[in-house]
Amino acid sequence: MKGINLGRLIAAGVVAGVVMAAIDWLIYGRLMEQEVVDMIRRLNLNQFVVLESTTPWLVVDLIFGLLLAFTYVSIRPRFGPGPATAATAGVLLWLGVTAVLGGYMSMGVFTTQAYIKGSALFLGSSILASLAGGAVYRE
Repeated sequence: MKGINLGRLIAAGVVAGVVMAAIDWLIYGRLMEQEVVDMIRRLNLNQFVVLESTTPWLVVDLIFGLLLAFTYVSIRPRFGPGPATAATAGVLLWLGVTAVLGGYMSMGVFTTQAYIKGSALFLGSSILASLAGGAVYRE
């Protein structure tokens, strides 16, 4: 990876992942708590398995943070360093994930209300995490 500071990229990704995890805890543990309970009931999920899925979701947040940082670093030469580019990276990945989750909504996994609320909150978390990671990265 010519021109990319790999150590800073990893640090930026970890920071972004930690920010994602913290915001996810707030979103799904507090702001969307009722939607999660409703989904567990509606889909007949084992609530204990759902509650025990914290570790896999921390790994998902870390991977997403690394992808945010990599996207920021990749588009930085064209868009320039700074918060606007970091926010753009966050929006790009948010669009991809939200499109996939929209497919799941169409299958009934998510209600329309939960999808819209979750997508809006996820947009904010994706941008904030990308801004945090972008603030750490230096060439």
